[in-house]
Amino acid sequence: MARAVVFDVGNVLYDWNPRFLYERLIGDDRALDAFLRDVATKEWHFQHDAGRPFAETSAELAAAHPQHAALIAAWGPRFGEQLGGMLPGMRALVDDLGDAGVPLYAITNFSGEFWPSFRNREADLFDRFDDIVVSGDELLTKPDPAIYRLALERFGLRAEDTVFVDDREDNVAGAQSVGMGAVVFTDAETLRGDLARYGILAAPAL
Repeated sequence: MARAVVFDVGNVLYDWNPRFLYERLIGDDRALDAFLRDVATKEWHFQHDAGRPFAETSAELAAAHPQHAALIAAWGPRFGEQLGGMLPGMRALVDDLGDAGVPLYAITNFSGEFWPSFRNREADLFDRFDDIVVSGDELLTKPDPAIYRLALERFGLRAEDTVFVDDREDNVAGAQSVGMGAVVFTDAETLRGDLARYGILAAPAL
């Protein structure tokens, strides 16, 4: 019987896709696809999650792709525009958990520079959380077991008392490696059933 739920943020609670921003800046679909595939890639962005300053990464990328310097420069200041609304059913699920007294936490791979403005924008949701570990602030990223151990210590939780929810199998495996219960997120309805099997909330009605 777990007693606390630890969420990922991007693509579990909120829909993250760089296209949300860049489709406003690049009018041609082929050019948009090429920019996100070959220039401002998710692999490049992962450096921010790991704690590298945007000023450094953007300068390096702009030097390699000077024709795209203005687009690259928009990534950091307008990062919040890459995050859409909450995924279907997730606000209701978080509210149900909170209303039932289930402690709520998060471990997110997120830039420490970009996090505060997004967290402030979504304060109505994140105020329900007891604590959130942000990778860019800790210089540790999922699925490194160290970030889960740090989070458990900070949250004051035993691994066996938690269920971690993430959309990536490698991140779920990282949590399981330190003894946390963990599930791969697909959608809110499936997650309700997963949590019910851990003794959290009732199973969804058929």
